[in-house]
Amino acid sequence: MNVRIDIPEDVKFIINTLINNGYEAYIVGGCVRDSILQKHPKDWDITTKANPEEVIKLFDKVILTGLKHGTVTVMINKEAYEVTTYRTDGEYEDNRHPKEVKFVSSLKEDLARRDFTINAMAYNEKDGLVDYFGGIQDLNNEIIKTVGEPKKRFNEDALRMLRAIRFSAQLDFNIDENVLVTIKVLKDNIKNISKERIREEFNKTLISNPRKIEILKQCKILEYIIPGINKLYNFKQNNSYHIYDLYNHTLVATEAIEPILHLRLTMMLHDFGKVKTKTTDESGISHYYDHARESVEIAQSILRWLKYDSDTINKVLILIKYHDSTLKSKLSVKRMLNKIGEDFLKDLIKVKRADILAQNPIYAKERLLNLINVESKLDLIITQNECFNLKDLSINGGDLINLGFNKGKEIGETLNYLLELVIQKPKLNEKEELINIAKKIKFNK
Repeated sequence: MNVRIDIPEDVKFIINTLINNGYEAYIVGGCVRDSILQKHPKDWDITTKANPEEVIKLFDKVILTGLKHGTVTVMINKEAYEVTTYRTDGEYEDNRHPKEVKFVSSLKEDLARRDFTINAMAYNEKDGLVDYFGGIQDLNNEIIKTVGEPKKRFNEDALRMLRAIRFSAQLDFNIDENVLVTIKVLKDNIKNISKERIREEFNKTLISNPRKIEILKQCKILEYIIPGINKLYNFKQNNSYHIYDLYNHTLVATEAIEPILHLRLTMMLHDFGKVKTKTTDESGISHYYDHARESVEIAQSILRWLKYDSDTINKVLILIKYHDSTLKSKLSVKRMLNKIGEDFLKDLIKVKRADILAQNPIYAKERLLNLINVESKLDLIITQNECFNLKDLSINGGDLINLGFNKGKEIGETLNYLLELVIQKPKLNEKEELINIAKKIKFNK
């Protein structure tokens, strides 16, 4: 197949400099794959026959990023480009890292150590596409295959099992049956991989295509990534508002929300508490009172297990805490604004919409219309600058001190009482009006 890739000028400069000095050089891996798929590559990696010392001599600014693995970073016009010497990996001792790397003179040997055929292609303008392992055919057939035997590749680096599923999600490709079978056999090796690495691969799958999480489930890896999720499998919700079991409701809801990490994580974890809170009434209908609170505790444990940052954890827990709250009247919208603020409330509406779309469609129309009304009320509150928190109240602690209120608890309680009055009646948010009310409170005490 005649393939032509438009290589950026800086990358051409690096490749041509190496070639003009007698060394082979190619772009390699993901940038070749993405270019063929007409996607914009995030990084342009270069592989060369030159050893790191020889690369260093040829360029003005080189950072020694991974010298023992044959990688240096060449800086051109303030952009960083990794240049790696052809190499093979020695024996892997921990399902992740080779004990040593050995520099080789053959591009084919270098490409043979890579994970998947679609990532084992090289290209330069002189030689065109170099594809020893059928990568272009697998791209055309939209299938993920390993370079060589899957068992060998996955025993070398267990993270590759998650990468196979992640690429399937990002590219919407199928996974070769032999590769899938091998993942199922070697699934326990995932325990040798750091939580951070697992989390990053899971994030990419979650953002790209949550439906591919089903592959993680089929391969029995999902229970390791999200402890306790197996309790959701085949969990009948037994309620007219639901048509899916709890696991499938979770997947549909996760697909239904926009691909932003904290929103997708919220939908993945929002109903875990139902397993603990299920009660069944005398009519045989199940209820899940206070399941949001239980879900918060379980979600916090899972997110910490995967070592998510505190900001992401905080966002997810707030949204799960209030995902089942009632929003209907303008007053309820203002009270929620007071609790979580405008940005969180906008996210909460998205969460509620996704939850509805994963429930019984018979009830969806009325509930979705209510959310549209809630959004209208929110917009009105914001555009009219209606007060819903203490900082926008026309009276403050200093004003109350001047009226003779005691510092501390008394001022706090009074300000919150005045805020509640203003939330109910926005026109009361005038300083003189609130001072008169405060005087009456002080006098009656």
